[in-house]
Amino acid sequence: MKIKLRRTMLYIPGNNPGMLQVADIFGADSVLFDLEDSVPLSEKDAARDLVANMITYRAYENIEITVRVNPITTSCFKNDVKEIIASKNLQAIRLPKTNTPEDVSKLEELIEKCEKENGIKIGSINIHPMIETALGVENAFSIATASKRVNAITIGGQDLTADMGIAKTKTAEEILWARSRIVMAAKAAKIDVLDTVFTDINDEEGLIEETKLIKKIGFTGKAVINPRQIDPVHKVFMPTEKEIKWAKEVINAYNHGLNLGKGVIACKGKMIDPPVVKRAEKIITILDLLK
Repeated sequence: MKIKLRRTMLYIPGNNPGMLQVADIFGADSVLFDLEDSVPLSEKDAARDLVANMITYRAYENIEITVRVNPITTSCFKNDVKEIIASKNLQAIRLPKTNTPEDVSKLEELIEKCEKENGIKIGSINIHPMIETALGVENAFSIATASKRVNAITIGGQDLTADMGIAKTKTAEEILWARSRIVMAAKAAKIDVLDTVFTDINDEEGLIEETKLIKKIGFTGKAVINPRQIDPVHKVFMPTEKEIKWAKEVINAYNHGLNLGKGVIACKGKMIDPPVVKRAEKIITILDLLK
């Protein structure tokens, strides 16, 4: 099965028709049409209708379409899910404020009901839980494995620090443990894991440094709030020439050793074992996806 890259997920407010119309021209791997925080309460219904109609009638190309609905605890939640799924062109729903696996189960139940009502193949729509509270962090693995529909989880840094009663700083050291916990849960569940947004759209250097950090931790992608942030994030997640050269050398040496029937295989004096080969193959897979 071909892997889908999710290096970037671009937030687009659900009440911004101009941005919704051109969502696929910016080069993000995924777009997130937002019905939650970016939409005032007075515009919730209009934004929902606008997003549903846009997904129905606008043919977006080569991009994953995700919608962030309002939390389960709100009066908008069910209407968001029902109307968005009726559009029939949705890939995933992002569930904000996911605290427990039961939250995922409730959404899954509603999604399946809506799929049946709209003649959509059962299981077509994925779930992306958004972990934004201390309770959610503690339940990260059970959330990540709550449904087969969950193929990515993400952290919301602003809400998480608010829930913790602390300020989110530029270095974000205060959420390093939470980030690591969520990454570990995603890796154990074998799903993607997306980082929170970098809010200063004019600080490209800061964005790059943060992206390098979260890549090193194990995140597979990052949410962005402005099209200008897409290319810098993609460049960080792109394998370097050094990494590409190393990967090719490892794979060639490993295959050559297997053909010779060697039990111990080395590349430039270093032993190659299956985990090393797996990491090299992942680099080459990313390259193939970018062609």
